[in-house]
Amino acid sequence: MAGEAAIINTAARASLWLQPHRIVLILIALGLVLSAAFFMRWNWLPQYWEMGLMGIWRALWILAVTCALGFLIAVPVGLAQAAGSIWVAAPAKVFCTIIRGTPLLLQLWLLYYGLGSLFPQYPWIRESWMWPYLRQAWPYGVLALTLSFAGYEGEVMRGAFAGVPQGQLEAARAFGMSRWKIFQRILLPQAFYRALPTLTGETVLQLKSTPLVATISVIDIFAVAGKVRQDTYLTYEPLLLLALIYMAITGILVLALGRIEARIPVKVG
Repeated sequence: MAGEAAIINTAARASLWLQPHRIVLILIALGLVLSAAFFMRWNWLPQYWEMGLMGIWRALWILAVTCALGFLIAVPVGLAQAAGSIWVAAPAKVFCTIIRGTPLLLQLWLLYYGLGSLFPQYPWIRESWMWPYLRQAWPYGVLALTLSFAGYEGEVMRGAFAGVPQGQLEAARAFGMSRWKIFQRILLPQAFYRALPTLTGETVLQLKSTPLVATISVIDIFAVAGKVRQDTYLTYEPLLLLALIYMAITGILVLALGRIEARIPVKVG
């Protein structure tokens, strides 16, 4: 029976791909790929291949670091707004309002051209172990993207924490559970499950925000595409390849986070 069910499931999936509109879309995609391969110039790829790989790696690690650090900040920010006193909820609300109310590019430039220009004026900073990092551009890009992700995801976590049923929290207090255990075993798992679909979208948006670091001279894949355009005077080829790279990374992210969401055993009623 199990074997027959698997065969039926496979046939059903195959039939979905064999629908007329899907076949047409696949043929159009193949036509576009073949047209780009045969009618556009790609002889510049060997020269910029290594630089492109380094740019992809830099974009990926910036995405991973900023999402991880941003989520770690977003959890207390969301919890403070949902269950904290006015003294902790108000600063968290102000932080989210400022981050969500101003453009990310403006935040990035304020940190790099504003805060970054102040550090060289202090000798004790130039002589400290921090100066080799503070004189570079990438720390400011990482900080700006981290704060941006924390601001948006902090508001998402606020709604997720507020959506946890109060009856479960009251039952946990009646059993004598400490606040940390309530947070660890009830609040955080259910809030994370509720926020995971939105977290997937925010991660994709974060990926699309990483090219902004190229404006402060961080060489990511977007900056590499710009250099190719400047050196070769080709416009469409590097941009099309850049779009394909971002689409591939986005597809992998959505698939991976979807698998994680499907494996979480928590079900919210």
